[in-house]
Amino acid sequence: MLEMLSYDFMIRAFVAGIIIAILAAISGSFIVLRRYSMITETLAHSALVGVAVGVIAGSNPLWMAVVAALLSAWIIEYLRSYFHLYSDSVLAIMLSGSLALAVIIVSLAGAFNSSLFSYLFGSILSVTKNDLVVMSLFGVIALSLLGVFYKQLYFIAYDEEVARTSGIKVDMLNFLLVSIVAIIIALSIRIVGTLLIGAMMVIPTVAALRFRQGFAKTILIALLFSVVAVIVGMSSSYFFSLPSGATIVLTLLFIFIFSLIVNRR
Repeated sequence: MLEMLSYDFMIRAFVAGIIIAILAAISGSFIVLRRYSMITETLAHSALVGVAVGVIAGSNPLWMAVVAALLSAWIIEYLRSYFHLYSDSVLAIMLSGSLALAVIIVSLAGAFNSSLFSYLFGSILSVTKNDLVVMSLFGVIALSLLGVFYKQLYFIAYDEEVARTSGIKVDMLNFLLVSIVAIIIALSIRIVGTLLIGAMMVIPTVAALRFRQGFAKTILIALLFSVVAVIVGMSSSYFFSLPSGATIVLTLLFIFIFSLIVNRR
């Protein structure tokens, strides 16, 4: 273990993984409670469009991913709120459309290279100090907003219509929540990958819900599961030469199975 931490890139990888674990577990708790879990996969594929455009244009793929994910999140929430479409239908449409658009952009430009491949499955070992600064900055902003509007977001997740009649600005807070989730996902695909980030936001909360505690305690349990998965997954990745993103998600799956067995009733 000490040998692993003697490398700077491993220290940066652990710090990045823990930051993402914290952000994903806390924001994912509100998403799962609203039965809106598939938005994570949809926004991840939307972010991939931004990555593809960034690779082709020669600009920073990470910032293009943030822009694409935000636009997708706003479109999803607009269609759901103002056209009263079913959430699962909107998510299915956006997911399919985003993936198709990303494939077409990449195919036309012939840009499927190692850089784009790393955004599909993650490349946590290539995280730089600048990446850590950006993730930390946005992480503090995201957690601060979630903390300020914690009660309102929980109320909306519990019963959106009652929250609306109680005078809570439901539409504004919905846009705020999906915007936070979009930014977290866009920042996370470099670490975990487009195909795996959804698991980081959903599995810890679903496993924590099996313990049937209050919402605040559920968030803490999900946070614990997420951080443990990153530490165990990263360590396994180092010692057995396995892909880090995949080992983290597999660790989360084992934790989920454990929660099912412990709380089988």
